[in-house]
Amino acid sequence: MFANYKFTAAERFLRYVQIDTQSDPQSNTQPSTGKQKDLSKILAEELLALGLTDAHMDEWGYVYATIPSNTDKKVPVICFCSHVDTAPDCSGTGVKPIVHRDYRGQDIVLPDDRTQVLRLENYPYLKTQIGNDLITASGTTLLGSDDKAGVAEIMDLVNFLQTHPAIKHGEIKILFTPDEEVGRGTAKVDLKKLGAEFGYTLDGGEAGSVEDETFSADGVELIIHGVIAHPGYAKGKMVNAMKIAGQILAELPKDRLSPESTEGKRGFIHPVRVEGLAEKCTIEFIIRDFETPGLKKKEDFLKTLVEETIRFHIGSTFEFKVTEQYRNMKEVLDVHPQVVEYAKLAVERAGLAVKMESIRGGTDGSRLSFMGLPCPNLFTGMQAIHSKLEHVSVQDMNKAVETLVHLVQVWEEKA
Repeated sequence: MFANYKFTAAERFLRYVQIDTQSDPQSNTQPSTGKQKDLSKILAEELLALGLTDAHMDEWGYVYATIPSNTDKKVPVICFCSHVDTAPDCSGTGVKPIVHRDYRGQDIVLPDDRTQVLRLENYPYLKTQIGNDLITASGTTLLGSDDKAGVAEIMDLVNFLQTHPAIKHGEIKILFTPDEEVGRGTAKVDLKKLGAEFGYTLDGGEAGSVEDETFSADGVELIIHGVIAHPGYAKGKMVNAMKIAGQILAELPKDRLSPESTEGKRGFIHPVRVEGLAEKCTIEFIIRDFETPGLKKKEDFLKTLVEETIRFHIGSTFEFKVTEQYRNMKEVLDVHPQVVEYAKLAVERAGLAVKMESIRGGTDGSRLSFMGLPCPNLFTGMQAIHSKLEHVSVQDMNKAVETLVHLVQVWEEKA
């Protein structure tokens, strides 16, 4: 089926990553940065050129499109989704992708910052890439495979199905979202317009991985109110909110309950932003746990720590605001087991070993699942995401496309 097919995922990817689509967590606009629409507009135009007549970008930067069914069977409508934005953690401006052909396990020194060296000893997954073609950035930016690899793979799926009409499938919806990296990827999505019953995000890592579980997540905003006075006459009067904040941060556990000291199924309390003056200081935290009730336990722990600290600073007060961010999608997917089972079967048909994984993070699929679109996460091949050593192989991207082709066939067969 794929013997004579010229995959287009890598070629598309190399173009897409050169478009700066970094999102901004401090922005209140939707999307958070207008430049995300630069890529979304191109994707809509390319989908139209591929024959998807309803393809369009809406005012919020979301791209919608439909591949019509070509079977007489009544097949559930499925959606494939990826996000166009890249993480605020590392620059996405001026990305220069480099293809390293026929990787043989050697160190790869990135030319624009020679201190950035991709080493097999640091990234053991590279052992599976011997003989493959790796794509990296040049050393001063991230690559953007999170999630432009997923975007390119979905686009190649469209290209394959449009040029291979003999492949039977039901109606397929395409969705590209902005602002996933800042937690607002589904803020303006129109699921009624999308019209899908089940979905898959392409936002995972190693080839063969299927992820049906994410963290549950809350945000906490801690506002500390001090007592301000002129510093020249502050004895016995001033209570410095910044110093209270520093004390609270210093008393957070270091050997547990932190990202630096947890792995697997263990969650954490993580300060992500501090801003303030002596009079008022704000600390923003993210709280993560695979068990939703565990969020409340961690929030209670943090609040108690704050209370114990504040009581030694007479006159100071605090506000403690908890905001729900997303929930573990496994709670929804366990009710619709076929969504994951069909994905596993498609991975196997693509000649890969299935790797069931839990995401120590979240995806658009977390929120989509609880909005009524059960949505596990599939691999794209991306590695070392959000960093200057980010990389992906051409071969893993092509395997992702193969998996998607098999997946649409599985849904048609099982209907």
